[in-house]
Amino acid sequence: MTENDPRPQQDDTQRLSPETTHRYDERRYDEPRSPYASPPQGPFFASSRPDEPRREERRSRPGAGVVAAILVAALAVGGLAGVVGAAGFSLVSDAVGGDSPSSSSPASSSSVVNQKKAPVDPDSAEAVANKVLPSVVKINVSGQQGQGSGSGVVISSDGEVLTNNHVVDIASQGGQISVNFNDGSAKKATVVGTDPLTDLAVIKVDGVSGLQPASIGHSDKLSVGEPVVAVGSPFGLEATVTSGIVSALNRPVSVGTQDGQSQDTTYPAIQTDAAINPGNSGGPLVDMNGNVIGINSSIRTASSGVESQGGSIGLGFAIPITPVWPVVQELRHSETPTHARIGVQVTDASSNNGLLTGAGIESVNQGSAAEKAGLKRGDVVTKVNDDVITGADSLVATIRGHRPGDKVTLTVVSSGDKTRTVQVTLDSDGGAANS
Repeated sequence: MTENDPRPQQDDTQRLSPETTHRYDERRYDEPRSPYASPPQGPFFASSRPDEPRREERRSRPGAGVVAAILVAALAVGGLAGVVGAAGFSLVSDAVGGDSPSSSSPASSSSVVNQKKAPVDPDSAEAVANKVLPSVVKINVSGQQGQGSGSGVVISSDGEVLTNNHVVDIASQGGQISVNFNDGSAKKATVVGTDPLTDLAVIKVDGVSGLQPASIGHSDKLSVGEPVVAVGSPFGLEATVTSGIVSALNRPVSVGTQDGQSQDTTYPAIQTDAAINPGNSGGPLVDMNGNVIGINSSIRTASSGVESQGGSIGLGFAIPITPVWPVVQELRHSETPTHARIGVQVTDASSNNGLLTGAGIESVNQGSAAEKAGLKRGDVVTKVNDDVITGADSLVATIRGHRPGDKVTLTVVSSGDKTRTVQVTLDSDGGAANS
């Protein structure tokens, strides 16, 4: 922590030598951006560290109208192609389906059937959409850095909305925020609290009541393969619903900042193949009961350039709701958010002649939970409880999934490849002397 940076020092979450890390396959995690966006001017970007998402943010730039016109033209062509394709299929079906009519045969015409709508399957994405859409909003922001939009989820009937910090960060210096509701109405909003470390923010919509809050679920009860639904405003297209499955749990995801000085956002993400695109940031990921189990925040794209703007390739990431819900409550009350820490600086490391990877401890803070537990420089953490630790970000994300005061068991390999287990009671970065 510096005198000019009020955020807690990320002593147990920072990489000591990020310049030594590498990209793999030249692919990146990205903060999705709109095709209308200018090069990033805000604080966040995708750094060169593996598995780093760039947050889903949309920014506008001069000439957006031209690009929008091109997009409209592309959509028009796509629609035409769809019509032509359908006509082609119909002609082929006629040609191969039975006897060919003679030229003198009377022309036949299609009949119109009054088809009744089938009942909504309560376990379908349609049923989930019906329940969740009234609680999802589009958030428009503007400020000195530009303008953009994202998504949010209503968490109180009087206008509290949960979203990503990077969505509202544009408006942090005298900017403006407005919210579009599912019924077509729009209202101004103000920031109640933000937390860059979890990439969360709570805003309050002015002069509203009787809103439908979303139902909050339990992300710690999810299973890989479980169906989920993502809701938001990708590319400004409000009330967009996509579906998929939980592809992985506790995926360590880290997002750097453009200035290279602010702390990274690192969290144990829910990975999903539900389509998440620029503008989905801050919107909910929900289970098939319509309960919010995550906040959509990041994607990985096939593009390798920091300035590039990618879309969904089936690798989306959401912040799990259960471990961060206490932070949300702190933000709702304009309190300083607190996070769990062990009080070490770590880097990627290996043990047992490279056969076992983990988080290598470079230094231990005096008086920290790690020191009290007997951890030392050179130790390699390979597990936290039953969660396997594969590197520095993995340890950071796993610890972030806990709360101050939680007791965890670390599996540690010391010099000579001796393995031991260590009990640690996690510190709080809000009150630690060396935070």
